[in-house]
Amino acid sequence: MLAANRHWWQFQPFHHRQLCWRRSCPALCAALEALGDGELEQLERDGAAATEWLLPWIADGRRLQELTLLPRLLPRELAFDTRLDHGIPGRKWQQILAFAGCLPRSGEPLLEWCAGKGHLGRLLSTCDRRSVTSLEWRRDLCREGERLAARSDAQMRFVCCDAFAPEAGDWVGPGEDAVALHACGDLHTTLMRHWVRNRSGRLSLSPCCYHLVRGETFTPISEAAARAQVKLSREDLRLPLQETVTAGAGVRRLRQTELHWRLAFDELQRALRGEDSYLPVPNVKKSLLSGSFGEFARWAAERKQLTLPAAMDGEEWLARGMRRLDSVRRMELVAHLFRRPLEIWLVLDRALFLLEQGAEVQIGEFCPHDLTPRNILLQAHW
Repeated sequence: MLAANRHWWQFQPFHHRQLCWRRSCPALCAALEALGDGELEQLERDGAAATEWLLPWIADGRRLQELTLLPRLLPRELAFDTRLDHGIPGRKWQQILAFAGCLPRSGEPLLEWCAGKGHLGRLLSTCDRRSVTSLEWRRDLCREGERLAARSDAQMRFVCCDAFAPEAGDWVGPGEDAVALHACGDLHTTLMRHWVRNRSGRLSLSPCCYHLVRGETFTPISEAAARAQVKLSREDLRLPLQETVTAGAGVRRLRQTELHWRLAFDELQRALRGEDSYLPVPNVKKSLLSGSFGEFARWAAERKQLTLPAAMDGEEWLARGMRRLDSVRRMELVAHLFRRPLEIWLVLDRALFLLEQGAEVQIGEFCPHDLTPRNILLQAHW
């Protein structure tokens, strides 16, 4: 179904100056443009309502949403010192608790992959009295993790090591459990390969940031996905991440400003170059978004070696950018129906890889969607 419906989601809304189905599906475009701002916002917030609204044009929508339903994993009770969460943001701590609660109790040695300060490993060490090795490449985080472990009397050692370095696989020991909470892209698939090669104990991971891969194209890791009709670019892998339920109002405003200014600059650069094509702009420091659009435009123009006109009407380009942003939101309303189905497809690629190696595999949700959309827990054992 993802392959058959690829024209609804496998595109980049930023690259289009108008709704991209104007010729292929004019009725949908007319309906999208007729949506009032309040209706659009409601559909953006309510995925089920958006699916129903799109059914006249995307008949597979309801079935796709049904196929994304995963079992909610039942957590066990965790007994821990209430001071253990000191200095951890509340939502992050709740995610750690939910993830840890869905892991079976064990006294086996544990590897915490891409550990950061070792919050998850520290919780599991103190709850289950197990020894934890926390692998993290940033030395400052290792030092802070060691300090927190000593304060909590946790049995932890920190290994400062790049997860992509060949020697990192040596820490994924035979028979030893491994966990990774929100390890990005190739970081979690690298752990999976080490786990298979070393025949380690139980594997428990929550995938995140699927687009953070080292190649420009996506290479499935399972034989089943390699044979599938779905072929993905790195940009396609960003689609599941286009949903945030955890960001505060200030972060959301900055994100909206950045989208608006990027689209305004895109209109400007097309006029300057005399070429009607999208020109990607590098990541921007958030501090620049607190200034003016003129400052942002000068920064972006320098990065792309363009010369701005001496007298630039910033308001005109901002108005054009706002019209583009409105069009992008309406295209994304359609594409976002496929966010979770694509994420499930990517998780199934991981699960099938492990099954093909002979492992027993389970996938489910370790917490509610409103705590984090990246709430899938993949567990495997031999």
